Amino acid sequence: MLANTRVAWFNGSFVPEGQVVIPFRDKSWKSGDGAFDVTRTFNGVPFRVVEHIKRFYQSLRYVRIDPGMSPKEMVAITQEVVERNAHLREPNGDWWVTQRISRGVDAIGDEGWEHTGPNLVIDVSPLPLATRAAMYRDGAEVMTTTMRRTAPSMLSPRAKMNNYMNMIVAGQPIKTARPDAWPLLLDENGNLAEGSGSNIFTVQDGKLRTPRARYVLPGVSRQMTIDLATKLGIPCDEADIDLYDAANAEEMFLTSTSLCILPVGSFNGAPVGATAWTGAGPITQRLIDAYAAEVGCDFVKQYLAHLPA
Repeated sequence: MLANTRVAWFNGSFVPEGQVVIPFRDKSWKSGDGAFDVTRTFNGVPFRVVEHIKRFYQSLRYVRIDPGMSPKEMVAITQEVVERNAHLREPNGDWWVTQRISRGVDAIGDEGWEHTGPNLVIDVSPLPLATRAAMYRDGAEVMTTTMRRTAPSMLSPRAKMNNYMNMIVAGQPIKTARPDAWPLLLDENGNLAEGSGSNIFTVQDGKLRTPRARYVLPGVSRQMTIDLATKLGIPCDEADIDLYDAANAEEMFLTSTSLCILPVGSFNGAPVGATAWTGAGPITQRLIDAYAAEVGCDFVKQYLAHLPA
């Protein structure tokens, strides 16, 4: 029978998501000790779920958490979670699809926890299409933070871990002053790094550039964009991008699972390119078109359809 509430997979069972209860002594709750990955659906179909699960397991190896199942099994469970919630997907809507794991309960020893191993949740939630729609109409407003991205010598940014405090605290001053702005962190050397769950690309003299993977989470959409650029004959380099290069970029865009490719209209308060925002630049638009064709969904149109009437 179809449920009228979303269903999640939690430690071996499919349950209503309201029944997913994590103990207060869970190590992720106490110290952010866990990892996650997230993809989205296009027309209800998960996007590159195999690649996302592969990245998830790379993060798990780095933080040394055993999920107790193979990547193939997790792919199958993820797809079943999407299928079990298909009837709840809104028209012209899509899902975030998330796998999240903690190391488990930090048991004192006298509490009688039935389960002290890793807590694993696989769930779906609606994409914030209406919240982000205006950015596709006006171009994103990107501003760099004063706090730097955690350096690879301290903790690798290539692993997607539950603790996002570096991103959150860095972005708070910007979100306080400019609530609609997208904070972007610099790396330890003062070059562009990444935003919360997003990678950045610049275009200058017909060439794409994106920060080196050593300093960022190498997004699946980032890699897809690089692959599409290669197919289209657009040169693309992974390289350091300092603030001078960013200020002189002719085009700029963000990539992420949910955003896909989002053109940037202004960077640190100044228009990207020579003039104010008039729409995606020519190279950005070519990549948007190729991306939409690849996934079988006009994601820009999907976002714009959620603008207020």
